[in-house]
Amino acid sequence: MSGSGTGAETGARSARAHALAVLRIRSRALAVALLPAAGAVVLLVGGSTGHLPGGGWDLARRVLAPVAVLVLLAAAGVALVIARARPAMSPTVPVAEDAAPDLYRMVRDLADRLGVPAPSAIALTPDCDSWLEDRTHPAHGRPPPAEEHGDIAGAGRPARARTAAPVLVIGSPFLWWMRVGELRAVLAPVVAGTGPSAHPDIAAARRFVRGLDAAVAVTSAPGRPAVVRGMLAGVGWVTRLLLRGCRGHAAEMERGVAAAAAERAQAVDYGQRIVAQEQVGLAYAGWDRLLTRVALPAWRMGRWPSRLSAGVVAALTELSRRDRLAEGFASRLGERPACDLLEEPGTMDEATSLLAARLFHGGPAETGPDWLPVHWGDYPEEVVDRKWRTDAARLHRVLDVLHVPPAPGDAPSLSRVLTHLTTPADAGEEPTDPTRSTAAVAASALAPGDAGADDEDPTPTTPQSAALAARLSAEVGREEAAAVSGPHGTAPRRDEHALPLFPLQPPRTARELLADHITAMVCCTAMDTAGATPGLDWLDGPTLLLGGGRAGDLSPQVLTLIEGGDPSPLRQWLARQGIRPEKPVRLV
Repeated sequence: MSGSGTGAETGARSARAHALAVLRIRSRALAVALLPAAGAVVLLVGGSTGHLPGGGWDLARRVLAPVAVLVLLAAAGVALVIARARPAMSPTVPVAEDAAPDLYRMVRDLADRLGVPAPSAIALTPDCDSWLEDRTHPAHGRPPPAEEHGDIAGAGRPARARTAAPVLVIGSPFLWWMRVGELRAVLAPVVAGTGPSAHPDIAAARRFVRGLDAAVAVTSAPGRPAVVRGMLAGVGWVTRLLLRGCRGHAAEMERGVAAAAAERAQAVDYGQRIVAQEQVGLAYAGWDRLLTRVALPAWRMGRWPSRLSAGVVAALTELSRRDRLAEGFASRLGERPACDLLEEPGTMDEATSLLAARLFHGGPAETGPDWLPVHWGDYPEEVVDRKWRTDAARLHRVLDVLHVPPAPGDAPSLSRVLTHLTTPADAGEEPTDPTRSTAAVAASALAPGDAGADDEDPTPTTPQSAALAARLSAEVGREEAAAVSGPHGTAPRRDEHALPLFPLQPPRTARELLADHITAMVCCTAMDTAGATPGLDWLDGPTLLLGGGRAGDLSPQVLTLIEGGDPSPLRQWLARQGIRPEKPVRLV
C-alpha cells in the first residue's frame, strides 16, 4: 500500500513539474511580447524626465514605440485566437444522472474509495475505450453545478475555489459486455486520473496546450479570404512554434498523470482488474468484427442497426461457442451486466448506434427516408436480401452496358454471368470500338477517384473479369457520389463534411467488388430456385442458409471463376446444392 502511494506521488510530482515547464513557456512568450513595450515605456519616461536626452534617444523612442504597439497588437491577436478557439471535443452520447442513477452511484463510490474527485458527468462513446475529457471551455457549455449532479469534486472547499471535474467517457461495448464488477475494475485507473487533473498547474497547462492545438486548427481552416489567410498565417506560425516547445513537456505530463492514476488504482479491485483486462481485449475483437462484417453492409444500404452494443454481446457469445479457448466466457452471462446500471439501456444503445454510423461511415445525424434504423430480427430481409438483389441488379446493368447478350428468355440469370466470364474475348461480341482491347475498356471505365480503383492489385484476372470489374467499380463510384450529394430536394445519405472520422476499411478493389457481386448473384439464384434464405452471422455478417446450415464454401469457387475463368468448381457447387443457374431471378 505504501509502495503504491509512493508511486502515485512520484507520478504526480513528475506531472506537476512538466506542467510548470509548460507554464514557463507560456510566461516566456508573454515576456517576449511585452519586452518592446517595456523598453518603449522606459525610453518615454526617461525622455519626459530628462534622464535620456539627445538625438539618439529621440530616434530610439520614435522607432521603438511603433514597434511596441505592433507587437502588442500582434500578441493580442494571437491571444484572442487562442482564447476563442474551440478545443476539439469527442462526439459522445451524454448520460444524465436520472437516466443512470446506479452508474453515477458506482462511479462516485469508486472515486470515494480512490480518494479523488468524482467526474462531473458521464458520457458514452461507440468505441472500446474509456477516458476523462475536460469540457470546461466556454464553447462547450457550462457544466451543471455540483449540487445539481451530486459531484463530490468540490466537497470540503469553498464554492469559489471549486473547479469542474472532467467528464468520464465510457465505451458502450464495455457496458453491455462486461459485468458490473469488471466495469468498476476497468474504470478505476480512469477515474483515478481526476486526482492529478484537479491540480491547478496541471489544469492550466492542459488548457494552454488545448488552446494552442485548437488555434492551429483555426488557422489551417480553408475557405477564408486572402487577407484573413495572411493574418492567420502569422498566428499559425506563432502557435505552432509554441506547440512544438510544449509538446515534449505535455507528453511527459500526461505520462506522469497516467502513472499516478495507475498506481492509485492498484489499491481497488486489483484482482478483478486482471480478469477484466481479458474482457477488454475480447470486446475489442468482437466490436471490430461486428462493425466491419455486420454494420458496414447495413450502412451501405441506408440502414443503421439500432442495437449495436447488444449485438456485440451476441457476437462474443457466438465466438465463445466456436472457440474452445473462450469456453469460460459464456458462463459470465449469468452475472449482472453493467448495462443494467442504465434506466433505459435500449434508448442509450440506439443513440450510440446512430453515433457509430456517423463516425465510422459518415451517415446523417438523424433518421430519414433513406437512413432508417433496422432491428436485428429484420436484418436478413431488410439488409441481406436487399443487398444481394441490389448488387445483382447492378451486375446485370453493367452487362447491358458491355453489350453482353441476354440469357434465353431475356430474363436475368446466373448463366448469363457465367457465360460472359468464361467466353474467350475473340469469340464474343466485339466492343463498340474494334481497335480497343478489353484491357483498354477496363482502364477507361475507371475515372480518377472512383471508389474501388486499385491499379496496384497484383491478383491475376481474365480480360473479361477485368473489364467487368472496372465497369462495376465505376458504377459503384457514381452511386456513392450521388449518395453523398443527394437527389434534388432530398437530404444526402452521407455526411458531406469531414465525416467519417474513422473509416473502417479502405475502398474495395475492383476485383473485390466483382467477387461481391457474383456472390450476390449466386445467393439470389439460390433463394429463388433452391429455397435458400438470407441469414445473419454475428461474426461474418450476411450469410446464405441452405437446408438450415451456412453455405460457407462459396468464396473459393467464385475466386476461381474470376481469377482463372474456370466455372467448373462453381457449377459443381451449384449442382450439389440443387441450384439451377439458368432459371431467372428476381431483382430489385
